Amino acid sequence: MQNWDEDLNKIMQRKMEQYQAKITSKQTNYNINKESHHNIPIILTDYNFTEAVNKYKFLIVDFWAAWCGPCKMISPIIEQLSVKLAGKALFGKLNVDENPNVSNSFGIQSIPTIMIFKNGQVVDRIIGAMTESQLILKISPHID
Repeated sequence: MQNWDEDLNKIMQRKMEQYQAKITSKQTNYNINKESHHNIPIILTDYNFTEAVNKYKFLIVDFWAAWCGPCKMISPIIEQLSVKLAGKALFGKLNVDENPNVSNSFGIQSIPTIMIFKNGQVVDRIIGAMTESQLILKISPHID
């Protein structure tokens, strides 16, 4: 009988090494510069999420996945709002498949989910796709 546990451990170790190498090679893309005014959503990961939430006064995070149809519908809206609200709000995107730690910590079960963080705290959670005007109506009460 073959020792499956040992084989699985080797596969898992190899996958983790590949994942770490991928993250390390892209680390510079994930650095967050507090002084810049972003007019495109920043890429958030398990590694930089807490830093972003603590650095930015008003952060709107789109939890999404590549296979999600409604996520694809709302993505251009997030990009448009990122331009329209530049200087007032910062948008971020977090792929739930690639970043399970943050997704699990917030109990993300449906996507797209948009979470609004103000001064490091969650102030609203929006689930599902919607139009730009609907999303602005949800976001605007939280803008100073």
